[in-house]
Amino acid sequence: RMDPDVILVGELRDLETIESALRAAETGHLVFGTLHTTSAMGTITRIVDQFPVNQQEQIRIQLAASLIAVLCQALIPRIDLRGRVAAFEFMVVTSAVANLIRENKTFRMDSAIQTGKKFGMQLMDEHLFRLYAEGKINAENALDYAHSVAMLQDKMEAFKKGQIALPDEPINPDGEAAE
Repeated sequence: RMDPDVILVGELRDLETIESALRAAETGHLVFGTLHTTSAMGTITRIVDQFPVNQQEQIRIQLAASLIAVLCQALIPRIDLRGRVAAFEFMVVTSAVANLIRENKTFRMDSAIQTGKKFGMQLMDEHLFRLYAEGKINAENALDYAHSVAMLQDKMEAFKKGQIALPDEPINPDGEAAE
């Protein structure tokens, strides 16, 4: 009989798989799972929406108690056409984020991520802007992968005009400043 500490679920694509992953997480296992979503908010919504409406409140409570973090990535074509570069959205489930999940207020998650920089959190659009400003991706590709196209476009235009600067410290998904 096996008793793993860490479980990797290839993809959380159906109700049964999600239920099993949640059960394992609630019993103290570290569970990694993949889901085809582009944002932390989309990830939470996709998981909860797999369940019947009468179970969704309980699932939000379970998720809020057992979820540790959400990492979303997109592989963006490099400006030099030599492959792709990863852009990340990273959300740590702090007490504030757990409350948003429990209260079904995922629409406020972007604000929680923006204010959670000290925990290593970053929005996808923030990372896309950094990659653009560093000359790693072009504007068209940045906007293709953006969640808030108009906001990112305005920020890129302000950067081109010298009205805003690149933030000093990029954030890596592990929460440490990049070197």
